[in-house]
Amino acid sequence: MTTTQTSSVSPVEAKRFPRLAEFWYYFSQSRGAVIGLVVFSLMVLAALLAPVLAPHAPDMQYRDAFLAPPVWQEGGSWKFILGTDPVGRDILSRLMYGARFSLLIGAVVVTLSVIGGITLGLLAGYFRGWVDVVISRVMDLILAFPSLLLALVMVTILGPSLFNAMLAIALVLQPHFARLVRAAVMAEKNREYVVASRVAGAGHLRQMFVTILPNCLGPLIVQATLSFSNAILEAAALGFLGLGAQPPTPEWGTMLANAREFILRAPWVVTFPGLAILITVLAINLMGDGLRDALDPKLKRS
Repeated sequence: MTTTQTSSVSPVEAKRFPRLAEFWYYFSQSRGAVIGLVVFSLMVLAALLAPVLAPHAPDMQYRDAFLAPPVWQEGGSWKFILGTDPVGRDILSRLMYGARFSLLIGAVVVTLSVIGGITLGLLAGYFRGWVDVVISRVMDLILAFPSLLLALVMVTILGPSLFNAMLAIALVLQPHFARLVRAAVMAEKNREYVVASRVAGAGHLRQMFVTILPNCLGPLIVQATLSFSNAILEAAALGFLGLGAQPPTPEWGTMLANAREFILRAPWVVTFPGLAILITVLAINLMGDGLRDALDPKLKRS
């Protein structure tokens, strides 16, 4: 849901950076997108400043505080604000350090998916013919399988680890970028500026990466944002199943897996990692909606 509000960009900045001012104007029309940006920024700060902000080391065990409750429950202590896990580790500290792993997973997966998807999409959309057929059929084959199931199979073959999980998720998300770029290239390929570049003697690589690709970046940025949240979710799912990050890594999905048997006895052990995943994914998706409104000319409102 979008709401109209006054843009915070000054007239001087608007004249100096007209595109940035226009982008922020449309992005800020969505209150949810702004809230998502604020929440995501706080998550990034918490991850970067975890060594400073975290009250304890993420792997420090306090043998006199197994399953200590949060501070607002009876028996809670300000020493462990969100309580401790089954082996006496501070949950708040592990959540802060876990944000590092979750955000790193999202960044690495999206980077790999974007690089592979752009390359394949450009080749398929530009050259067409048998190149397009081969690439499109391979992408369709990957999309035919449920993403989590395919990632599970790949990690099972490669072996459970955080790196293998990121590779599997990147492969699963790559077809979305390839199809998006292919469609954009096919729409742009025969436009006047591309034809003029070809007549001027530009080679295939220059036309693909310099002439056509910059005009396809809007949808790619939106897709990358939404894929970021998907990567965090799927990495958490693999960690929960024991095929992603391995203990004692403070990854949110792994934290859920280690605490599931205590869900009735100590529900806070499961609640806080789950909330961290929920809030992060929701904030990123809200940002994606705002980016779509700001970058898609059809959705811009005066």
